[in-house]
Amino acid sequence: MSTLSIDGKTLDIEKQLMELDRADCEESLYKFLKTAWRYVDSSDFTDGWPIEAVAEHLQAVADGQLRRLIINIPPRCAKSSLTSVAFPAWTWAQPTKTHTAGPGVQFLHASYAQQLSLRDSVKCRRLIESNWYQTLWGDRFKLTGDQNTKTRFDNDKGGSRLSTSVGSALTGEGGSIIVVDDPNAAQEAFSEATIHATIEWWDSALSTRLNDPKQGAFVVIQQRLSEEDLTGHIMSKDVGDWTHLCLPMRYEWQRHSYTVLGIDQNDEEIIWQDPRGLDKDGEPLVEVTEDGERVPAYPEAEIELEEREGALLWPERFGEHEVEMLERQLGPWAAAGQLQQRPEPKGGGIIKREWWQSWDSQIYPNMDFIIACLDTAYTTKTENDPSALTVWGVFSSDVTTQAPTMAGMRGGERVNYARSYTETNPRVMLMYAWQGRHELHDLVTKVATSCRQMQVDTLLIENKAAGHSVAQEIKRMYGFEKFSVQMFDPKSQDKLARLYSVQHLFAEGLVYAPIKQWADMVINQVGQFPKGKHDDLVDTVSMAMRHLRDTGMILRSSEWTAEAEDALKFQSSKTSEPLYPV
Repeated sequence: MSTLSIDGKTLDIEKQLMELDRADCEESLYKFLKTAWRYVDSSDFTDGWPIEAVAEHLQAVADGQLRRLIINIPPRCAKSSLTSVAFPAWTWAQPTKTHTAGPGVQFLHASYAQQLSLRDSVKCRRLIESNWYQTLWGDRFKLTGDQNTKTRFDNDKGGSRLSTSVGSALTGEGGSIIVVDDPNAAQEAFSEATIHATIEWWDSALSTRLNDPKQGAFVVIQQRLSEEDLTGHIMSKDVGDWTHLCLPMRYEWQRHSYTVLGIDQNDEEIIWQDPRGLDKDGEPLVEVTEDGERVPAYPEAEIELEEREGALLWPERFGEHEVEMLERQLGPWAAAGQLQQRPEPKGGGIIKREWWQSWDSQIYPNMDFIIACLDTAYTTKTENDPSALTVWGVFSSDVTTQAPTMAGMRGGERVNYARSYTETNPRVMLMYAWQGRHELHDLVTKVATSCRQMQVDTLLIENKAAGHSVAQEIKRMYGFEKFSVQMFDPKSQDKLARLYSVQHLFAEGLVYAPIKQWADMVINQVGQFPKGKHDDLVDTVSMAMRHLRDTGMILRSSEWTAEAEDALKFQSSKTSEPLYPV
């Protein structure tokens, strides 16, 4: 035994080091994971801020700061080792006893497969029974002998860890902290039946299993697989109640992850931000607006952000070569979900993201003609598609782009243009968009207000029953406005055929959109069609493009003629208007 005498007092060095080790591990879940790793996994531990970020958020759950947490992170980032193995053991070791900390916490862990839940349960129990853990915290609690199985083990302070699988019966079971670790397997990404069964199980069973709904906590951690997976389902219903930590493999600054971990002793928010969006002094390069849009914090920051676009999540573990191999193996659709955490449906992509031209100026060009397209569904029922409006402008002013130009991000992908010529043929700009569920009167008011503010010439409404009611009400209440109202007849074409019929306009680079969150909302939904959850915005896009094409206001570049130019000038009503703000 190593000892040291100081002022006549003999100190046990080994014991002192053990006390320091215990204090450090109790204070930090990440420190605990690093120290305990040799009892959790046979591979070497790789330091990395992504897993430290996950640990900080889980620690905020134990501290009672977060009660609803979603974490999206690529596969093989040690999430199960941390969330399902180290987290329960660390929580039980806490000296402070609360509803979510200390040995009295009851855990309920679920995964898509029972064997995975059991695997992590066994690892957790082995960690707790290790000599290291018992030496430091063996006096805090003891595992009971009458309930110590792979499925469930209890301690003598009232704590428990129960393992189950998605879809299992949970009658009589609950937890102080409920953890869902990968609710679906990667191969189930496009099985609608499996995804829906998971959602139904969550809604009808697991979401009601907290022992104390006021103090308990939910943690959902997964790689994204589908727009309608558990993360997508929760965020579409209860987005304001959940903290969302999203960690894409390649950095996308317009999706910069920003969370509030809680409130400190000075009543100030504890902010966490993706370090790839911070400058060398740790100051944010990205500002998050009130509506959640990500914008450069200052003009010079945009240049820095563009340079950081695509920065890897954990290069010490997944370098460029490894990530490229994963991207090739997964393919673009699976990679978008599993690696980038923005799932796109396999079979979608009629309109490719890269076909949308980015407009990064702070003002729009002078518009020759402006139309608004409305897809109606005036109801507040959440199971129905929302109503949606998009506003489009036709412009033919010169646009000169010099090579190379960094046009920014489009749906998480870097869009580079290396052009040095002037375009003069008319093109189309997505000027504004929204979607929402509204009753008839509120919908009519919102549509008319948008048309007035955007100086719309013509409002197109699809020729269907709900559309007729809205059109009649708009004409009755706002017949004095400058915009006209027209009914659009799709002529029995289905939604898929309508979008295919205007695909060439996007492929030829004739359609622009500003780098805005609402524009990305449109581009995302169009890119996910026909496998996406909603298609209301898609309908307005195909409506607008078909109308502009059929009336000759925009054609393929090879079809542009002097007659078409004269037709555009004849219909133009906005040539003398000032520039529009983006």
